Amino acid sequence: MAVMTVDRRRGATVLLGLLIGMIGVLFSAGPASAHAALVSSDPNNGNIVPDAPNKVTLTFSESVQLISGKIQVLAPDNSRADSGDPTVDGNTVTIPLRSGGARGTYLVTYRVISADSHPVAGTITYSVGAASTPPSADIGAETRVDPVVRALIPVGKYLGYAGLVLLVGPVLVLALLWPQRLSRRGPGRLIWTGIGLVAGSTVLAIWLQAPYTLGTSLFDVRVGDLRDVLGSTFGAVMLVRLAVVVAAGFLLRPLLADGEGGSKLDLALLGVLGVAALATWPLTGHPTASPVAGVSVVLDALHLAAMSVWLGGLVMLFAFLLPRANARELGAILPIWSRWAFTAVSALIFAGVVQALIEVSTLSGLVNSTYGRLILIKVALAAIVIGVAAFSRKLVKDRAAEESPRALRRVVLAELGITAVVLGVTAALVQISPPRTAEAAQTTTTDTTVTQTLTDKTMSLQVDIYPAAVGNNSMHLYAYTPDNKPLPVVEWKATAALPAKGIEPIEIPLLRITDFHAIGDIALPQAGDWTFKFTARTSDIDQSTFTMTAKVR
Repeated sequence: MAVMTVDRRRGATVLLGLLIGMIGVLFSAGPASAHAALVSSDPNNGNIVPDAPNKVTLTFSESVQLISGKIQVLAPDNSRADSGDPTVDGNTVTIPLRSGGARGTYLVTYRVISADSHPVAGTITYSVGAASTPPSADIGAETRVDPVVRALIPVGKYLGYAGLVLLVGPVLVLALLWPQRLSRRGPGRLIWTGIGLVAGSTVLAIWLQAPYTLGTSLFDVRVGDLRDVLGSTFGAVMLVRLAVVVAAGFLLRPLLADGEGGSKLDLALLGVLGVAALATWPLTGHPTASPVAGVSVVLDALHLAAMSVWLGGLVMLFAFLLPRANARELGAILPIWSRWAFTAVSALIFAGVVQALIEVSTLSGLVNSTYGRLILIKVALAAIVIGVAAFSRKLVKDRAAEESPRALRRVVLAELGITAVVLGVTAALVQISPPRTAEAAQTTTTDTTVTQTLTDKTMSLQVDIYPAAVGNNSMHLYAYTPDNKPLPVVEWKATAALPAKGIEPIEIPLLRITDFHAIGDIALPQAGDWTFKFTARTSDIDQSTFTMTAKVR
């Protein structure tokens, strides 16, 4: 009875440490960030096009999946301008539009799922003919994430990591290092707790994914929403994880029974299932969207495996082996464990460094981004843990721990306390966009067209100049009546001048494309505020002249 009470105390101490780390995650959970970026659209955001397009295309920095009913195009009168269901091809979403769209400003709202299972939401506008007041829509409802859902996601991830720690390392120690005379009841409870945490966090992740992707509240989840989640890549990976955990539970029963230890075949199957389970974490996270996805998935699985072996082994040492094994048994166990720990820490450092280089990519990203700063905090904490681990390794080499294990227990407890915080930082990291995503957003193809609409009593003239930079430039002119109907023009004239630099008016040759549309090309030799003058003759006696200033870079 006394042994059971002590075991329960030790188990409670371990779980308390994990709970403290989880609370840290809860308080540090910030807004969930989309891990893909919209890099371009056609029509471009804010652009004015002469004729109504038959489709809108959205191009993202990584492949995406569609969410039913979460993409729409609103016409200037607030009616739906999209026609039929949107389609996706890799990172490009195509939205078909109704024909004969009215003139004015259109609003495109979208919400899709990025390759790493995070929702990506936003809006763009474009105008046909001329800009107008954008359609009214509850944009916040389209882009929001419920704060309760946002806070629970990293908590669920932390519980999953904690479950791995209480499952992988203890199973390995129990199978290969456990003295036969000692009872397996205490470690068995620890391992079953790990299985419960992994299974529970997986079920929680499936539930949370529905309101997370749809932008609804925690309990506003329908059966159809869960069915959609289970039918996605994320849901498939979660189901595989659950199946692996259930299968592992059956194979673990002989290992957890006193005096048995399980057959070699069972242990081999457990090893295969462990590899499969570890692979499910990177398949729903940043590695799948990495520029080198295959490498990142392997590295992330290696990182998790090393963490689980090292921390799980430390839990077993602290809670069971150091208090209960005798000096002879510790003399056999500790040197082997020390080599395991050294190998696990080496793998942890290698995988972590390479992953950081892939995700951060630049020194400025490491210093100036939240993701990079969390990486630095994680590295600092890991350095402290490694220092503590080196001291414990010295105790093992000096064989001091065999005679007096209390000092080693204190060192191991310090390692566990710091690594609980490291787990919390890791759980927060998976909810934050890496710098490479921000860089992708910054490299978005932007429209540098200068667009102005000039009006008088008889005409509305739209002028587009691209790229409004030194060198060759293209010019488009569109003529409309005051009520926004195409106005036929029989003759066009245009000049460009830069008075500040003494450049006199340069004639711009124009080609009439349609009754109301003309194009031209001109080489602008210097940057500055250029003055453009346009004359549009609509009959033998009627014409309009307009002047505008445009900044040329």
